[in-house]
Amino acid sequence: MNTEFENNRPEKKDQGKNIIIIVLVLLVIISGIKLYTDYVDRSKKTEEILLLSTENNDLNKRLDSVTYQLDLRIQEIEKLGGDVKALEDVRDQLIAERNSQRQRSSSEIVALNEKIKTYNSMIVEKDQEILELRAMNQQLFTENQDLKTTQAEIEEEVAQLNIQKEDLQAKVNVASMLKAENIEIAAINSRGKERVETTKDFKNRQIERIKVSFNLADNKVAEKGPRNIYVQVLAPNAQPIFDVAKGSGTFMMDGAEQFYTVKQDVIFDNTEQELTFFYEKGSDYVSGSHQVKIFVDNYEVGSKTFTVK
Repeated sequence: MNTEFENNRPEKKDQGKNIIIIVLVLLVIISGIKLYTDYVDRSKKTEEILLLSTENNDLNKRLDSVTYQLDLRIQEIEKLGGDVKALEDVRDQLIAERNSQRQRSSSEIVALNEKIKTYNSMIVEKDQEILELRAMNQQLFTENQDLKTTQAEIEEEVAQLNIQKEDLQAKVNVASMLKAENIEIAAINSRGKERVETTKDFKNRQIERIKVSFNLADNKVAEKGPRNIYVQVLAPNAQPIFDVAKGSGTFMMDGAEQFYTVKQDVIFDNTEQELTFFYEKGSDYVSGSHQVKIFVDNYEVGSKTFTVK
């Protein structure tokens, strides 16, 4: 019996060894499997990280591209006078997203790509808007040019009408100027005897006073009303004869002050009215040719000469 027991002991030892070997093999296999699965997981995660990094880089490039395209549209639309507020808001959002410097998740990348698609559609719409704005601006430019041409033509017509009006007014002014007719110069001596200027000369002893008479010619164009009539007697040296104490004075003629010898204020009534002026010099006249000029307001209407010996 002991012998039998002793014979069984080696068998139990062998069985124990085998179990240990099997356990060790199983442990090795399990460890290998675990190492493999860990390796696979790490590889997978590494691939996912690399993929996410690539997708993030690609996304950033798309964000840069869309931002650039938006900038171009904003500049063009601003130049054409359109509204760019919505585009600027989108561009600012894209710039903020681009500058965030963070690693986005897959879901965030998908969401942003969808937004980029929407923004690309917006860019296409804005391109159409730009075309419409260009066409509108071209139409406005053409209309503006037409208006400028029309305005220039109107201004030219107005200028021509003004010239015609001025020419007509100048003709009316000339036509309305009065004229002195039948001018007669006489010398009145101290006894009141009158000697009319003819071909003979006046002598100083014959001249106590000078008498100048004339008619204001008929003029249908001239406006009726008050007129200042000036008579200017010029000595042989062409200097006016005047004496303020005897009613002489000055008037304006072509912007210059002139002396008159005698003056009357009359009401022109277009009846060929006759006017008479008297002037007593109080001293002898210089020998030679004297000239009498007649003025109405500020223009000359007639003249005549007489000679004193």
